[in-house]
Amino acid sequence: MRQKLIIANWKMHGNLARNKKLLEAYVEKLTPLNSVNIVVCVPYPYLAQAQAMLQNTDIAWGAQNLSKDAEGAFTGEVSAAMLKDFGASYVIIGHSERATAYCESDENIAIKFKQAQTQGLTPILCVGETLIEREAGVMQMVVAKQLDAIINLFGAAVFANAVISYEPIWAIGTGLAASAEQAQSMHKFIRNRIASLDEVAAASLKILYGGSVNPQNAVQLLVMQDIDGGLIGKCSLNAQEFEGICRAAT
Repeated sequence: MRQKLIIANWKMHGNLARNKKLLEAYVEKLTPLNSVNIVVCVPYPYLAQAQAMLQNTDIAWGAQNLSKDAEGAFTGEVSAAMLKDFGASYVIIGHSERATAYCESDENIAIKFKQAQTQGLTPILCVGETLIEREAGVMQMVVAKQLDAIINLFGAAVFANAVISYEPIWAIGTGLAASAEQAQSMHKFIRNRIASLDEVAAASLKILYGGSVNPQNAVQLLVMQDIDGGLIGKCSLNAQEFEGICRAAT
């Protein structure tokens, strides 16, 4: 049975003082929850702070993006090896807020996915559809295309022990979450698509739900068979709300 995984995505929030209070609260409230894996993905400048405060705890940390290149003349980019220098073990790949704003192609995201794995990082691949695509009934086609960009380049085996976060774009930060049934349907579709090519990879793959998860709807979402946890945005900035979601995962 796959252990639940809850990931905090701070996005572009925080400063040293606020982070300190939040991380201290994380350690105090979440350390007893040893039946769920917990990760916090922080902005680049705060990786050192996360490492210093979390390195002797059960809470892991990671980043929100990385370069598709290992090194070179790429001003402003951050490589996977650099993230490893600060003890990061996870990295978010292809979040729609980045993919849309910076015009990232599915192929570019696929290369980042593999680059993370090459350096020993666990990639958290974000996939999902817009409201227009859902209303048109093509949401599975959209998500399949995002998955196939990786499968066509590297094969389905790369999803073994990786993480996919299904995040319907229409639910991110809107307060409008997918229903538990909608989320489960897509999660099952994702797992079956991988399983059709590699059953071993599909069995170890963790598929999370992201998009306006809160302590109230977390209970209904996290009991679904193919929902292995959550990628949490807004509620991860409030220690009490984040604790509520993590407790729902237990």
